[in-house]
Amino acid sequence: MPARRLTAVVALAALASLLAVDTARADGPAISTPGSPTVMVNQPHQLTLSWAPATWIGDPAAEQPITYEVQVPLGPHTYRWLGTSTDTTITLTDLAPGTTYQIAVAARALGGFSDPSPVTTVRTATGRATVSYLNLDWSPTNNQIQHTLNVTNTGTGPLDLSTARVRYHLRFEGANTSLVPNCDWAVLGCDRIRQTVQFFIPPAGPPPLTTPTPPGYPIPGTPVFGWVELTFTDGTLEPGESTGPIQLRHHRHSWSDIDERDDPSWLAATSQWAENTRITLDVDGVREFGDVS
Repeated sequence: MPARRLTAVVALAALASLLAVDTARADGPAISTPGSPTVMVNQPHQLTLSWAPATWIGDPAAEQPITYEVQVPLGPHTYRWLGTSTDTTITLTDLAPGTTYQIAVAARALGGFSDPSPVTTVRTATGRATVSYLNLDWSPTNNQIQHTLNVTNTGTGPLDLSTARVRYHLRFEGANTSLVPNCDWAVLGCDRIRQTVQFFIPPAGPPPLTTPTPPGYPIPGTPVFGWVELTFTDGTLEPGESTGPIQLRHHRHSWSDIDERDDPSWLAATSQWAENTRITLDVDGVREFGDVS
């Protein structure tokens, strides 16, 4: 009997030790932080990254294969997932050209995790076109949205404007999706520009979305994501050539106030032109500029 009691005590002590290790790992990282990602190849729609490996902290007997998560940090414990790798390199595809990404790497495994690495900021190589933006409205809470856009051909061949689609992304507060788009003036001529307002009824979710929600009515008071889509009837831009300024102005049917500050594509007025990568531009259905996901 005494021998059996001793065996039981030893077994319980071993179990308590294992539980203590698991608890310690649950309270903090069990894997060291991987290195900040380094850009090896930068192309319009993809990046190849590498980083220094992470290692297990503490008992090597508990080591399991490590998987790396490549992510865009959005806030505390919130991130956008870009991909995973069991190696210390990855090639990310389907990225937007000419767009700035802040990328970190975190390690995880069965029974352990790491803190995210320091962030690497990288701008993907420019695609076939870019969009410049000038906010004309110094008050983001009045009854109009006013800005000027300019599309530039940054490719190596002619750009058929009839294949281009520009989207200014909005968040309709209070589910009020009433919006009247106007073209006040354009070098090309407003008669060659078409604008369409599209929105997405929750729970379809925030962008990126590619298909408008079927006709329906949003729940009053619920924020609704959408965009003003701009297309061209005709025209061709040679490499390096631009459309020139396109001055746009939008308002509600009731002329009630609009809060632009939560619109994904809005940037505060500075009186300076900027490449606004929160405005998206597609050519032949392929993303060539901007990212709002």
